[in-house]
Amino acid sequence: MKKQGFLFLLLFLASLVSTAQNGPVDSIRFFTDEGLIEVSLTTDLKKLQNEKKPDVFQPASITLRFPDSTVITENIGASARGNFRRNYCRIPPMMLNFRNPGSPRLHSLGKLKMVIGCGVNETDETLILKEYLVYKIYNLIDDRSFRVRLMRVNYTDSRNKIKPFSQYAFLIEDDADMAKRNGCVKKKEVKLMTEATNRDMMTTVAIFQYMIGNTDWAVPNNHNVKLIYDKERKLAPPFVVPYDFDYSGLVDASYAVPNEVIGTEKVTERVYRGFPRTMEEIGLSLEIFVNKKEAIFQLINNFPLLSVKIKKEMTGYLEEFYEFINDKRKVRSVFVENARTF
Repeated sequence: MKKQGFLFLLLFLASLVSTAQNGPVDSIRFFTDEGLIEVSLTTDLKKLQNEKKPDVFQPASITLRFPDSTVITENIGASARGNFRRNYCRIPPMMLNFRNPGSPRLHSLGKLKMVIGCGVNETDETLILKEYLVYKIYNLIDDRSFRVRLMRVNYTDSRNKIKPFSQYAFLIEDDADMAKRNGCVKKKEVKLMTEATNRDMMTTVAIFQYMIGNTDWAVPNNHNVKLIYDKERKLAPPFVVPYDFDYSGLVDASYAVPNEVIGTEKVTERVYRGFPRTMEEIGLSLEIFVNKKEAIFQLINNFPLLSVKIKKEMTGYLEEFYEFINDKRKVRSVFVENARTF
């Protein structure tokens, strides 16, 4: 009887492993795992380039090869997204739709933005990897942030009009999943003034954008930010979650142009776009950045896919920020006395 019981236990455990290997992908774990995913994506790339309307999904086939040797091949939808890069890049950034009958195991991932390079040369690869690291840096600052998953994507044109090519890319976590794991809910784009959001988080977001040299964001028109709402405190101001950092000075993309309204001459110039705060409020927020400095620099320096030169440029740019926040006079001038008021 003991042998039969032991055999039953083994069969039961084996069935659990089989179910896990063949069941739906865990959408939360998908973005907490760090391993590189090898991806093959086949679709009509020329049609994707020429489509001008938003949210028009076309058939695509995708194969994901996970680090644990799991391989999933399913049919999904792909659409072009973005405005400037759709016209500027070799192929546009994409939205991948896993919510269809042809993708039972990937269905849980929902619709995910895929960030890709404008081209396939080393510079394009570097920009993608740098922006990926910016997301990872903000993950260290606040859990209420978008997680990302790095991939190596092999593209095949289904009509053989474009030669196959490969490049690094990354997927951005679904906003509903991001909100859910933080005890929040997302809402459709809500028009709010910047100061109607959670004050403490808005302070941190504004300082983070200053740290990375990014002025390409705005709360009132939901530009490169998402608002999420605490499920338990329904009347509380929403949290602001930033994304899309390719126009930041830390990434320093060749196609990024200075903001004419702000008056900068190059994207690496830092401009604080937050509203005035007290020195006490600024101090509490800056403490977060100081405490995370070592982890941020380790993240960059230990990243194997960037050259030593690029990593030194990134840490050097961030070191300028840390030197700046050590000067209370400069901090008061930028974040308090000369902050925007409208």
